[in-house]
Amino acid sequence: MTTLQGFLLGILQGIAEFLPISSSGHLALVQSLFGLEDVPLLYDISLHMATLLAVLIFFRKKIWALLKCFCRWITKKSKPDTEVQLSENDLLCPTDKIGQKTIIAIIITTAITGAFGIFTSKLIPDLSVKFVCGGFLVTSALLIFSAIAGNKQAENNQDFTGITIKQSIIIGIMQGFGTLPGISRSGSTIAGALFGGVNRSLAGEFSFIVSLPAILGAFILELKDIGQMSSSIGAGPIIAGCLSSFIVGYFSLAVLMKIIKKGKLQWFAAYLIPVGILGLLFL
Repeated sequence: MTTLQGFLLGILQGIAEFLPISSSGHLALVQSLFGLEDVPLLYDISLHMATLLAVLIFFRKKIWALLKCFCRWITKKSKPDTEVQLSENDLLCPTDKIGQKTIIAIIITTAITGAFGIFTSKLIPDLSVKFVCGGFLVTSALLIFSAIAGNKQAENNQDFTGITIKQSIIIGIMQGFGTLPGISRSGSTIAGALFGGVNRSLAGEFSFIVSLPAILGAFILELKDIGQMSSSIGAGPIIAGCLSSFIVGYFSLAVLMKIIKKGKLQWFAAYLIPVGILGLLFL
């Protein structure tokens, strides 16, 4: 892999990891179209860490608020509901009570996703490019119907009392579904939240907060093959890929959050539908 290839694949990862178009699906598609070899494991792990860092920095205030809430919770020093930790615009942790519900929701969602991930990781190597293209069409349907569901919900946060266990289960199942190539993790997770009755702003924020353990889980699954790492890839492609993936990923997050709040997720379906159909017909 050359430094330029590493840089370009990093851009692809940064865009597709967060925008609801499936990063794994696009990687498989690019490899098929251009006859590229499998991405070196060390490079793949490095890109995962770069995108993880992008999420951590973008949502640093909300993550910090949840960490403080968790510490107060386990030390039994939680604050009354009348004391707001950040601001009234922070939907994940406006009070310790709601913050605790968010933490429980993250745990439930992650556990369900992990179970799916262990199962699908055994299937992924045998999946064809046509399956990936079919996944693009499934993602398109999810985006269209979730946009309709989101637009029917009033953006009124005054009565919000936290993410429920039922909503957590729905989101966990949908995020687990998104571990398949061609099915967007962010798209399926946001769709699951909207189908469960979570409003658009919170659905977007929660989707990416809960992506942190999902990305870490993927990282851990890849580490089991660490013995297969070789020196076949130099430092140039890795550094170039990480930088491009981090920078593009950060700005992709900012763009997507604005699109989610506008309720325009169906915009991405306009891209995925023709790509999926063309892939099914010609690949």
